[in-house]
Amino acid sequence: QVQLVESGGGLVQAGGSLRLSCTASGRTSRMGWFRQAPGKEREFVAAISWTGRTTSYADSVKGRFTISRDNTKNTVNLQMNSLKPEDTAVYYCAAGMGFGVGDSSGEYNYWGQGTQVTVSS
Repeated sequence: QVQLVESGGGLVQAGGSLRLSCTASGRTSRMGWFRQAPGKEREFVAAISWTGRTTSYADSVKGRFTISRDNTKNTVNLQMNSLKPEDTAVYYCAAGMGFGVGDSSGEYNYWGQGTQVTVSS
């Protein structure tokens, strides 16, 4: 069983930046970030393969968010720039044992508790 712990959420003004981090208690393969806004379903944000050579982003965050990982520390990061009020959500770290990247929640085996990101206008 792998446990995931997120950090780095908070309140920021529109146009600002935040960096989310997630630390896994063990080795994982693909890792990703999802988010869920009030009254909406959980949606894919970004994913990264084990090697870090393959990444995937939701269209809504392309060019603004960057996912990265450090396998020596079992961490994955999400750098979020040019934040918009519509980015407000609880952000969840996810880890899966499959190869490559995945953009659906069913492709991940483990989930963090979530961290709140609030972007004010």
